[in-house]
Amino acid sequence: MKTILLDKIGSVANNCRLSREVRIQDEIPAIEGGVVAVRVQNSKGTYNQLELPSGRFSKVKAGDICAGALGHRKALFGYSGHLPATVKVGDTLNLLNLGGVLGLCDSVNPDLGEPFECEVLGQVLAFPFLGERIGVPAHISQNALELSNKLDLKGVPVVAVVGSSMNAGKTAAACALVQGFAHRGLRVAAGKSTGVSLRRDILAMEDAGAKKTLIFTDFGIVTSTAESAPNSARSILSALAADRPDVIVLELGDGLLGLYGVDAILADTGLRQAFTSVVLAASDPVAAWGGVRLLQERYGLRANLVTGPATDNAAGIRLVEAQTGVAGCNARSEPTRLAEMTLAPLGLA
Repeated sequence: MKTILLDKIGSVANNCRLSREVRIQDEIPAIEGGVVAVRVQNSKGTYNQLELPSGRFSKVKAGDICAGALGHRKALFGYSGHLPATVKVGDTLNLLNLGGVLGLCDSVNPDLGEPFECEVLGQVLAFPFLGERIGVPAHISQNALELSNKLDLKGVPVVAVVGSSMNAGKTAAACALVQGFAHRGLRVAAGKSTGVSLRRDILAMEDAGAKKTLIFTDFGIVTSTAESAPNSARSILSALAADRPDVIVLELGDGLLGLYGVDAILADTGLRQAFTSVVLAASDPVAAWGGVRLLQERYGLRANLVTGPATDNAAGIRLVEAQTGVAGCNARSEPTRLAEMTLAPLGLA
């Protein structure tokens, strides 16, 4: 066991409440969520920041000693990578996302360049026993909220924001809804149930006026999967509903045809029935058409509204409405109208 000083701590390790001075050991369990210390080996001109537990972004430089969590990523428009079978001191891992997820990159997005290469320094230790110098491997499940397989909404309506893919405007739509509802005097809670650990989106929802926000990372999950997503969605919704807000806005990160478990959430009867309203963010009219049909034919869900880049101008809105039979409204240009149109199915207008 030795002591090192961290330059940066990734937000994925937020639950661990690490200080800059940590103790590390050579033995490293290769498990998702395990917190390790690494030294950055290279510099990058793009995708070169790390989100800190505070939500601030800090530029990563060669030589930085950082703490992140072992995990995987399967992003359509980002890096794809996996957790190696073993991890030992001296190994090279890649920084897979802005939140500090570490794994072996197996597919590179050309727009982002090659990922950061990081030398493994050791397993970060946590000291959970007050007054004792007994260290245990730090893991993001420590101090996490408890997962529950029960869904208790206490009658609170839920607006589910789903997307045709990554970068389809889901967070912009969720923030527009949160702000619009809050401006009408409603108490709003918000969450994100799927994706890879990054707090940026729920912090944006807080900035928009959400009184309470939660993400799957708060429950000790690095990257959502089809196996974990339904349980984390139930846990997020139940925890947010416990404070009895007037409405909950839930963003389902990634897309309808993705690898983070959105399909598993929509296939869950209890969760599907919990969605009072469904807003579809679509990248283009074809994605809007396909998304509306997929929701209806595969899950029996009707999209109440279409937003996203497909509705960036009047021509797109006309095309979307003509082809899908669903009203279109742009979250960036008409956020107030978007909120007003979403209120009606909630019984809160």
